[in-house]
Amino acid sequence: MYKIISKEDTIRIPAEYMRKGQSLNQHIDRLAASAFEGRFDDDNRFILATANHVPLGRGRIIHGDGAVYQHVRFDALLFCMEDYEVVEGAISEVNEFGAFVRIGPMEALLHKSQIMEDHVDINVGMGVIEGRQSGRNIGVGSSVRARIVSLSPDTSDPRRSKIGLTCKQTGLGSHKWLVEDAE
Repeated sequence: MYKIISKEDTIRIPAEYMRKGQSLNQHIDRLAASAFEGRFDDDNRFILATANHVPLGRGRIIHGDGAVYQHVRFDALLFCMEDYEVVEGAISEVNEFGAFVRIGPMEALLHKSQIMEDHVDINVGMGVIEGRQSGRNIGVGSSVRARIVSLSPDTSDPRRSKIGLTCKQTGLGSHKWLVEDAE
């Protein structure tokens, strides 16, 4: 789920950062962090943090822009999701169609039809979802183990990414249920 890799990319250094007596390296860390962090890379991996920014070669100036385009190498902490991957998370919100589960920096939907084999009743005001026959329940703050069943990252706005989960398979569900089933 989390990986640290070395990446290379180009950052734009605006003209106002180029002052006599100052090194561009002083600004590269801040500009690279704002350019890359909180976004998806080309392989749909979410970049959480970057560090150890090293400029590679000389930067380029594009006619009419005035900024320097500098190629840099850096270490990136990534959050990676795969189809059908089993993930751990906590329920952050309950609504009429299911629950949102926080997995790393992302929110995923656990639809009411994918929580358990039992029919469920949802009490949005109390933030609780309960099985009609089994009496098992989950609510805001409950830890769950789920499988990713649909994954549609939105590279332009990561908050609009669509991630669907299921807990209906053996070994999945609330951690409380898993402990009960093991006993």
